[in-house]
Amino acid sequence: MKAIINGKIILKDRIVEDGVLLFSEKIEGIVSADNVPDSAKVIDARGGFVSPGLIDLHIHGYLGKDVCDGEEESIRTISKGLLANGVTGYLPTTMTVDMKVIRKALEVCRSLKEESKAWEGSTILGCHAEGPFISKSKKGAQDPKYILKPDARFVKEYADIISIITLAPETDTEDFAAIREICRDTDVVVSMGHTSADYETAMAGTKAGVKHVTHLFNAMTPLAHRAPGVVTAAMNADVSCELIVDTFHVDKSLYDLLWKLKGRKLCFITDCLPAGGLPEGEYTLGGQKIIYRGIVCRLEDGTVAGSILHLNKGVWNVYTNSFIPLYECVNCASLNPATTLGLNKTKGSIEVGKDADIIITDSEFNVEKTIIGGELKYEA
Repeated sequence: MKAIINGKIILKDRIVEDGVLLFSEKIEGIVSADNVPDSAKVIDARGGFVSPGLIDLHIHGYLGKDVCDGEEESIRTISKGLLANGVTGYLPTTMTVDMKVIRKALEVCRSLKEESKAWEGSTILGCHAEGPFISKSKKGAQDPKYILKPDARFVKEYADIISIITLAPETDTEDFAAIREICRDTDVVVSMGHTSADYETAMAGTKAGVKHVTHLFNAMTPLAHRAPGVVTAAMNADVSCELIVDTFHVDKSLYDLLWKLKGRKLCFITDCLPAGGLPEGEYTLGGQKIIYRGIVCRLEDGTVAGSILHLNKGVWNVYTNSFIPLYECVNCASLNPATTLGLNKTKGSIEVGKDADIIITDSEFNVEKTIIGGELKYEA
């Protein structure tokens, strides 16, 4: 057994400042300092935060490696690099590229998923397939020549590794045949994104089975008073919503409002590109040139692409630019994503019996230690 002392323990509904966290491969409990077993190995948090490990539902790459490389070495590099950002589990995310490339990427992740439970890196919890079933008018940084109509058969073929599929509901049939088939025959979470749907179509899509929204506000019809769009549907419907929390993709003035509206349905993501963790410069994403300057990545034509955000930094961005309690900011990057994936019984919060996926940070949420399944995987 191990014991973390001198830490502020972030629970899902409060922060405990005078307890000691006990864990093995599972969370064993919180006790007072004078009740720590003599045999326990002590870890000193040095006054920092003790948080559940973070879960990123949407990340394309890191340290120069792209999920769509379709290479084991790329996934291993990404997974190991994410430990420094406190990410203990994630969904490697594909994009709209040639279907052969998507299939290869998914197959590589499928082959590594079991191994990732014990390796020196963040755990592969599944994959997020962002496209290719999207709208050309809201393609963002996706390549339009690879866009296809929704295909339930493809999703069902990879339902053991795809956890989330992003699609544009208006590109499905009028009665949402593909969405209904995916939801009927698999546990894959259907997310609407890169969509030009109007409000009525988006709401109808949620009734057909859409349960999630990909990077809210970005690449979708906006909120307007006579054309409420997908954004308003996301706020009105009982769906979970991703939010890129780099302060650029969505202005920080909206953080409080979104949390009040969505609460435990709000999921912070990075949408990080292969440029993440590297210096400013020119990189590629899905074969397209990306220019990274400041906190912004763009295509050559100026189109905004994903981010280079670290998820722990995203949590701190929201906490320092809102009135949202820190424990709820952490929930948005741990418990809420776990709930979206149906993994909240074992992951996402510090509770007795859950997996000991834990991070220790300093007073500004910079990661000092990352623990997965009770084992130390990273130390700054």
